[in-house]
Amino acid sequence: MASTADIRNGVVLNLDGQLWSVVEFQHVKPGKGGAFVRTKLKNVVTGRTNDKTFNAGSKVEIENVDRRDFTYLYSDGDGFVFMDATDYDQITVPAAVVGDAKNFLLENQQVTIALHDGNPLYVELPASVVLEITYTEPGLQGDRSSAGTKAATVETGYEIQVPLFLETGTKVKVDTRTGDYLGRVN
Repeated sequence: MASTADIRNGVVLNLDGQLWSVVEFQHVKPGKGGAFVRTKLKNVVTGRTNDKTFNAGSKVEIENVDRRDFTYLYSDGDGFVFMDATDYDQITVPAAVVGDAKNFLLENQQVTIALHDGNPLYVELPASVVLEITYTEPGLQGDRSSAGTKAATVETGYEIQVPLFLETGTKVKVDTRTGDYLGRVN
């Protein structure tokens, strides 16, 4: 057990059996009354955020979460296989834990996986990835009915909106948090 003085950004707390990562914290000492710590917490599994206030000096349970670099190898149907970059051990991460990150995973891609007691909590991708467009309709000159964008399928099977001038085979940069087109890559 630790006290509220040990709360820092990135620390993972165990509250009522759920793991919460500290996004922001602020120690407040009002002129009247006792001091307290105001925090903004993010659920490690669901991603939901919550505000919570702790009295100064109260006990909190800090969990040890290990963030390590892994290389994505392949999908084996019910999960995704990753290799640890340091000791070359392989782990299988269930599809539910990988979530929407599967839309941007390419073989041999570097990712960060947070582990708690050997169990994967979430997969963290780089901010953007470079993907190749495998299929898109040809863009028609003067077609502005859709604000200058069209649907394109990238090599992972995910569909994004791209400008009309892009063609099949073009490499594009895609934001992994939103799935938005960021630009062409030469």
